[in-house]
Amino acid sequence: MNIDEITDGIVIDHITAGRSMAIYRFLGLDKLDCQVAMIQNATSRKMGRKDIIKIDRLIDIDFDVIGCIDPGITIDVIKGGKLAEKRHVDLPETVTGVLVCKNPRCVTSSERGLPQVFRLTDRENKIYRCAYCDSRAK
Repeated sequence: MNIDEITDGIVIDHITAGRSMAIYRFLGLDKLDCQVAMIQNATSRKMGRKDIIKIDRLIDIDFDVIGCIDPGITIDVIKGGKLAEKRHVDLPETVTGVLVCKNPRCVTSSERGLPQVFRLTDRENKIYRCAYCDSRAK
């Protein structure tokens, strides 16, 4: 398989095998008018298997929220064919507009337009709880 190198763009690497499609959908990569390559189940010495997403353009995305989907991924920013920046993504302390409260009596269920806000309560088990009713995220 041959996937060309990127001159200017972003590589999302060390994605847990099978999670790249969730990141692809969340970031809305299908709406971009540039090349996007998704490699699934690539061999990795460190992880066994991993997914990779390559985006052939520099785009402005809040990559911190990806941490709640798959903590531990790395973001490589490529400029002029060279690695310009390498970022490690971790679980964010607060997530807004990504997770959904499952409690039907939560104020976010009845008040339209109220943002869904979740706080990290257990880093080890990756547990987020609703800031309004304390329910666990789906």
